[in-house]
Amino acid sequence: MGERKTYYVYIMTNKSGTLYVGMTDNITRRLWQHRRALVEGFTKKYNITRLIHHESFTDVYSAIAREKMIKGWVRRKKLDLIESVNPQWHDLSEDCYD
Repeated sequence: MGERKTYYVYIMTNKSGTLYVGMTDNITRRLWQHRRALVEGFTKKYNITRLIHHESFTDVYSAIAREKMIKGWVRRKKLDLIESVNPQWHDLSEDCYD
């Protein structure tokens, strides 16, 4: 049996507070892609570069379900989640780099 994979659900933002919720199996690579605007779409258009919340899972289906759950929330509920663990909205990306 191989190494157990970790999956991440994350919330990122930009200078104006626009929120983006995503899921990945490689948070370091995904942050690098977002910061360099390598993927066309929402995060590139709105310059989403700051990681403000993340959760880890060992089961991909749990991660997908959590991502969908958070995406379905109203903005206020997302803000409550972020501020419950990161009230100052510090960029947490340093925690994800070795």
